[in-house]
Amino acid sequence: MGKIKKIAIVGLPNTGKSQIFNSLTGEYTTVANYPGTTIEMKRSIVSIGAQEYEVIDTPSLHCLYIHSEEELAVRDMLFSEQPDVIIQCIDATHHKQSLMLTADLMELGIPMVIALNAVDESLRKGLWVGSAELEKFLGVPVVESMAIRSVGKEELKKTVLRAKKGAAAPSYGGSTENDIAAISAIFPEDASFKRKIAVLLLLRDPFIEKFLEIKYGKETVSRAIEEVNKIRHRAKYDIGRLINNRRGHWVENVSLQCVKKNKMTDTGFSHYFTYASRHPVMGVPILLVFMAAVFFSVVHTSVAINRFLENLVVIPSVHFVKALPLPLFWTDFLVGKHGILTLGIFNALCTVLPILSTFFFIFGLFEDSGYIANFCVLSKRIFESIGVTGKAITSFVLGFACKTMATLNAKALKSYKEKFITIFLIAFAIPCSAQMGISMVILGKIGILACVIAFGTLGVFALGAGLILNAVLKEEVESCFIEVVPPMRLPGIRAVLVKTYHRIVDFLKEAIPIFMASAVMLFIFDKIGFLDLTKKILDPVIVRWMGLPRDILDVFMLA
Repeated sequence: MGKIKKIAIVGLPNTGKSQIFNSLTGEYTTVANYPGTTIEMKRSIVSIGAQEYEVIDTPSLHCLYIHSEEELAVRDMLFSEQPDVIIQCIDATHHKQSLMLTADLMELGIPMVIALNAVDESLRKGLWVGSAELEKFLGVPVVESMAIRSVGKEELKKTVLRAKKGAAAPSYGGSTENDIAAISAIFPEDASFKRKIAVLLLLRDPFIEKFLEIKYGKETVSRAIEEVNKIRHRAKYDIGRLINNRRGHWVENVSLQCVKKNKMTDTGFSHYFTYASRHPVMGVPILLVFMAAVFFSVVHTSVAINRFLENLVVIPSVHFVKALPLPLFWTDFLVGKHGILTLGIFNALCTVLPILSTFFFIFGLFEDSGYIANFCVLSKRIFESIGVTGKAITSFVLGFACKTMATLNAKALKSYKEKFITIFLIAFAIPCSAQMGISMVILGKIGILACVIAFGTLGVFALGAGLILNAVLKEEVESCFIEVVPPMRLPGIRAVLVKTYHRIVDFLKEAIPIFMASAVMLFIFDKIGFLDLTKKILDPVIVRWMGLPRDILDVFMLA
């Protein structure tokens, strides 16, 4: 086999990176139709022909001039690990933004493959992005994929084997090219990416100096910075603006050569519904409809599944165990009030699992439809009132799926104030998908009003805490809200089912051991009398003051 080579999958948010990773490796990583779902790099080994490759799924990257910590991690990986192949994912509906990143990547001189996604959606918008024309112009292989259909595994592998270095990188003009060469000459002859490093130094990238000092030493970097300052001082123009303008012209030229626009475009229901879902007036009733759909689907569907499983599995199993000639102690241990089967395994599989599977499925539909990204735009003004903007909105939305993922996403925020408020509110007021689904069912049995009161109270406390933190904490860095909003689309049921399956499996791997351990703990506490003693001590508080039943202590102890 020889040395394991590396394939890095990069691209803007919502361009299909995780989808390509899944197609190439046969493994699964979460695919969702909004930015931020890939927080950390995922790696997997795959064989292509006689060669083994390590495939790396990366967080979103807009360009090699860094704007966030997650982008810095991706660039550091590219510079340090020097992958043998880069697969860049391009959304055909937003091809110009992606081509700016292409211009950066081609300057690295690493063999590339372009994965052109959402071709079907671009056609509906009247855009025809020619993959053959793009391949000819850039000099790198281009493979197409529809928005909801993953690229064939074998087709993608064959394309990877044809990866080539780009043949049409942007040129910045004679004078600037000479300046780039002068800076490049300062670094060792065998140094990698000297041209790109020189360009980033001219652009005054905020992170590149630290990276270069670690790699080449302070003396070399000081000489390079001194040369950059001389160049900028003698220049009669803004070098940074010139470089960006040349890159912009290069993108326009690629678009002119490879993209055709139709005069007639499809502006149907999807277009208007996308606009309405983020409109400050029309968006609110649409949000309420979506929330009602979640509530009634989770409550009624999960209850029906729970009753079915109770009759099919739980009741027959309990009767079977009770009919066995076992001592009372072991019968209670298995199927008693705190039994390892009844409170542990059956509770996880027959009570919690139907709730979560229903909620995960509905949430997956919303993710893949593109509604969540549009909700971020709708909620912008509310979040601004509590001192957070931009990526913080995505972090809050992610919190309803997974608090861990949301917290990791929040670490990329530039402002300490925004980061603190976001992480605090994620922990304080946002229920994760498991908590939310189960709470909906329990409250739903009481009535929809109970659900509105409970979640409304949580929202009021969250807003109050946010307003207080916004007033107390001092602003450091002004943030802005920039979001690539995908179009609304019909989600692929198969993709949603796969996502739901993996989320359920991940939950059960963690939950079943905890449920079983909790059942054993309560069983022991009950047998030694500790549970009854604690209930008697806390009876004045729980029953008389709070108005709750005594058995609620079991819930508190499990929590």
